[in-house]
Amino acid sequence: MSHQAINILDDRSGQVLRNGQDPTAKIACDKPSAAGSVSQRACVFCGARVVLYPIADALHVVHGPIGCAAYTWDIRGAQSSGPQLHRNSFSTDLQEKDVIFGGEKKLTAALRELIAACRPKAAFVYSTCITGIIGDDVGAVCKTLAEETGIPVIPVESPGFSGTKKDGYRAACDALYQLVGTGSTEGISKHSINLLGEFNIAGETYMMKDYFKRLGIEVVSCITGDGRVDELRRCHGAKLNLVQCSGSMLHLAKRLETDYQIPFRRISFFGIEDTAAALYDAAGVFGDPEIEQRARNLVSLELARIQPELRRYRKILKGKKAAIYVGGAFKAFSLVRALRTLGMKTALVGSQTGNPQDYQQLKELCDPGTVIVDDSNPLELAKFCLEQDVDLFIGGVKERPIAYKLGIGFCDHNHERKEALAGFEGMVNFAKEVHASVMSPVWKFVPRRAKRLSTKKKEAA
Repeated sequence: MSHQAINILDDRSGQVLRNGQDPTAKIACDKPSAAGSVSQRACVFCGARVVLYPIADALHVVHGPIGCAAYTWDIRGAQSSGPQLHRNSFSTDLQEKDVIFGGEKKLTAALRELIAACRPKAAFVYSTCITGIIGDDVGAVCKTLAEETGIPVIPVESPGFSGTKKDGYRAACDALYQLVGTGSTEGISKHSINLLGEFNIAGETYMMKDYFKRLGIEVVSCITGDGRVDELRRCHGAKLNLVQCSGSMLHLAKRLETDYQIPFRRISFFGIEDTAAALYDAAGVFGDPEIEQRARNLVSLELARIQPELRRYRKILKGKKAAIYVGGAFKAFSLVRALRTLGMKTALVGSQTGNPQDYQQLKELCDPGTVIVDDSNPLELAKFCLEQDVDLFIGGVKERPIAYKLGIGFCDHNHERKEALAGFEGMVNFAKEVHASVMSPVWKFVPRRAKRLSTKKKEAA
């Protein structure tokens, strides 16, 4: 398919870039979705909900129509080592009568009942679009219930759609910050960290905590994977913040740096290169030779364990092409490197919320000819996948139908997944999943794929 066959809305023309055509070209980003483009983004409420959801011993109440709660029910594959309260999606289920007369009394009654029944450590109350339209004072209700019950009842100001999911991340960080500094920092090690933007998808937090335990570094709080309210209260006592999902947690990291002088590092635990770099970076901050040596030993041991299996997959997958479309650009960096480890090329890459620095890094990281997109839509993604003739699409739940309709293998790298893909073990899981998806015999029954395979056989003959 030629480039001319792909119709891009005029308002989006600057948000698509072909790497290498013009070295000075800069992609347009950090802007609201164009009218007429069915963006892959989600609403502000969804952004806040996915960040706060894994706090397992807190109550999460959605003040809005039941559809909002249903949309975000069990929205992450986040595991808990204890409480399961976060797995519920409590809602005030606002109806037409509530829209007319207001829903504050209903919210007050719901919070009283739920706090008495569940005995949570804290409660998060999410505003939605309807709440914003009818003008319910959620903050006042939360203040009253906090005084009445003696636990933090925190409003999450997350109505609206135009601001996109990124504004929801900020709302979540603001809500979290109301807990910061309210607990004791006694007994925290001088070699201590917080993990920010790590959500314990399929138990990945447990892997990371094990790595740092082997290095001799204490994890004070994971924000928010397998999260606990009491740990969040004392997170200001850590000596370093490691920010994995920078899109969701950079705001919180900057506030902690300003108010508590805790430095932060942007890291990633996806792929062997980034995992090793994250461990080395964390170890180097403390200036302890023993910790640095433990980091080198850990990486050497893990690489020796997994490299034989990765080489086997690389031999099969070498030369295959992939498309990547994810929420935060930080994932895209790691995925491009991880695919390169498997001998695969990235033909298309994009994100929902990348900034200019993110896309400049993608330009430097990707090969010439790679299509780079910001805030894309299903039609664009589908046409670029066909043009680039990709073998694999890596994305989330909204990208899965695009891939399957086109007869392309799919790998879920979003927060709904149940497979651990972080760390050294995760790289092996990722290789297995990519191999199973790309090499499935089902693709020979897809007309477009079958034709391509037939052509290749004739050329080989």
